[in-house]
Amino acid sequence: MPMAVPAVLAVLAVLPATGVAQQFTPPAGGSTPSTGTRLGLFGFGVRGGVDVTHGGQMIFGTTLDVGDLFAPQVRIRPSAEIGVFNGGNTYVGSLEALWRFTDDNQTAIPYVGAGLSLAGHQACGADPSCPTVWVNMVLGFELHYRSSFNWLIEYHGMDALRRHRFYIGLTTRRGG
Repeated sequence: MPMAVPAVLAVLAVLPATGVAQQFTPPAGGSTPSTGTRLGLFGFGVRGGVDVTHGGQMIFGTTLDVGDLFAPQVRIRPSAEIGVFNGGNTYVGSLEALWRFTDDNQTAIPYVGAGLSLAGHQACGADPSCPTVWVNMVLGFELHYRSSFNWLIEYHGMDALRRHRFYIGLTTRRGG
């Protein structure tokens, strides 16, 4: 009986090498676009802008492209930003879902989105209402710049449209 276990393991190890193991073959007719949720790190971006409703504070931030939600056109994008000058510093971490109207290979890629942010400010520990949750709306588009980068131009209606921010930046393009 003890000899049977090594023999079974040896046969199982040899089967893939002899071609007896089943291999996956994609369906005929070319590739089909992937559907469903895909998660991973597919790109990143940097941006700068201004909050026009609260003293013209300068905003600097970064974004990540972390996947598709239900379809390749719906992207999941977390971001972090800091607001400086013209008042106390502000800090915002966001999670947004963006609907892209065109494929990634187009010259201009318009999109809309919505999400939530956790927002704080300098001396947040002394403010009982800080941090707070904001509801956001996003309108923007990417313009083809190079094979690996796009320009990013965006409007964010944040804090249930009580704050209005405009951004310009660079973002990586997804590979083919």
